[in-house]
Amino acid sequence: MKRPFLYLMGALFMVTVALIGCSSDSNGDGGSGDTSEQDTLIYGRGADATRLDPARVTDGESLKVTQQIMETLVNFTPGTTDLEPGLATEWDQSEDGKTYTFELRENVTFQDGSDFDADAVVYNFERWQNGSDEDNFAYYPSMFGGFGDDSVIEDVEAVDDHTVEVHLRTPFAPFLKNLAMTPFAIGSPDAFEEKGDDFANEPVGTGPFEFSEWEKDSKIVLEKNEDYWDEDKPKLESIIFQVIPDNSSRLNALKNGEIDLMDGTNPSDVASIEENEELEIWNRPPLNLGYLGFNVEEEPFDDPEVREALSHAVDKEALVEAFYAGNGEGAKNPMPPTIDGYNDEIEDYEYDIDKAKEKLADAGYPDGFEMELWTMDNPRPYLPQPEKIAEAVQSSFGEAGVDVEIQTYEWSTYIEKVTDGESPAFFMGWTGDNGDADNFLYSLLDEDAIGSNNMARYANDDVHELLKDAQTETDDDKRMDYYMEAQEIIHEDAPWIPLVYAEEPLAGNADLQDYEPNPTGSEPFDEVSFK
Repeated sequence: MKRPFLYLMGALFMVTVALIGCSSDSNGDGGSGDTSEQDTLIYGRGADATRLDPARVTDGESLKVTQQIMETLVNFTPGTTDLEPGLATEWDQSEDGKTYTFELRENVTFQDGSDFDADAVVYNFERWQNGSDEDNFAYYPSMFGGFGDDSVIEDVEAVDDHTVEVHLRTPFAPFLKNLAMTPFAIGSPDAFEEKGDDFANEPVGTGPFEFSEWEKDSKIVLEKNEDYWDEDKPKLESIIFQVIPDNSSRLNALKNGEIDLMDGTNPSDVASIEENEELEIWNRPPLNLGYLGFNVEEEPFDDPEVREALSHAVDKEALVEAFYAGNGEGAKNPMPPTIDGYNDEIEDYEYDIDKAKEKLADAGYPDGFEMELWTMDNPRPYLPQPEKIAEAVQSSFGEAGVDVEIQTYEWSTYIEKVTDGESPAFFMGWTGDNGDADNFLYSLLDEDAIGSNNMARYANDDVHELLKDAQTETDDDKRMDYYMEAQEIIHEDAPWIPLVYAEEPLAGNADLQDYEPNPTGSEPFDEVSFK
């Protein structure tokens, strides 16, 4: 029923991209035609942003854009999850681990001309802390334990114009890495007050690029911030984030010079791209996984025996070969092996259809059952062909006697519905925000994150206690032990079927300079230019 509409929309998208490409090539401001004068980067991607208020989103498409507009107190060093100064030039931690003092960068203004200072930082912290799930402040509770008095952050104080103290209720090991995440970028208090909910459509920060235009489901245009505090940045005059839903269409646009950089590269296309002298491949350092989640509040997925049975019905190695061109590995834990604390001693549920049938019978379903399996309509780094992967799992579950109906939704609708617990079973994935185990296990599977990133709605008191203990543990070895034990319990409860740890190839114009993909899934473009 949806295909004619999707085909029409795809044609419209390609016309839009072609027009942009022709315009850019003719005047030297974008595309790949006249690289000697090119100062516009056109980034092709599979889906649009949902909002441009980073504190109120969880999707990477929104955060890719807002990272260019708004800045955090501390940054990730390019290409890593190590920390370096951002809007704070230095920081200290008290001996008891409960107070952080930040010295702020001076002579910085927001893009609306208002001053960046300690009061602005306090305003942003209080906005996050006093938010709510209903306001879509999903990241704050999953990173800092909750809103208000439930938050690990007790209060934030402006000591003077350029000094801020953050007081914690308890030591909190992932605090600094959490602050480096784009959802905790600092926005203009004046703009928040003036725009209200419209801030999500017209964000104002201190970043190297400022918001210019948004054509929903088509493109977002950012322009150089002429008053940026670092006079040597940015190198580009503008960035266009262009939506092209289909991977192959996006690659054609790149080959035709209509875009300059793209994500969602089909793994099977990498070899041919590498042979093209005008193009280049960048591999994002792996920090992700794709998974099939069960809504554990709905029958029959409230029964761990059912979830375990279906875990035996997925051939992960076949998925890697068929849809990732071997550029990945089958997953067994809810965090990738590149993260400290990964439990490699856990034995995965082996692919065995007979065992799946046997366990379904033990759970009271000798004849199987009917179910819905939801997936998104656009490719993600961890699910490069989501609908085809869903069909493969549909077939595999069918062999075990489970009749699967696939439901597909547009990305922003999909995110909202799955977060709200409307899906019985679903495909999802996660690209780590900061390289810490807390960002996977606590963010995705702790009871505090139900209603935000814990889309399986999984709650286990023992897991919760282990993850909270890990947050306050100052001995790193003990902290890793907590995560190892938590993974054992999660494996037994099987709220997910972890599928693949994927390598994400990105393709672009070979004339791009100083582009360095970050493991977190997005990176600033302030250093990027063209030869």
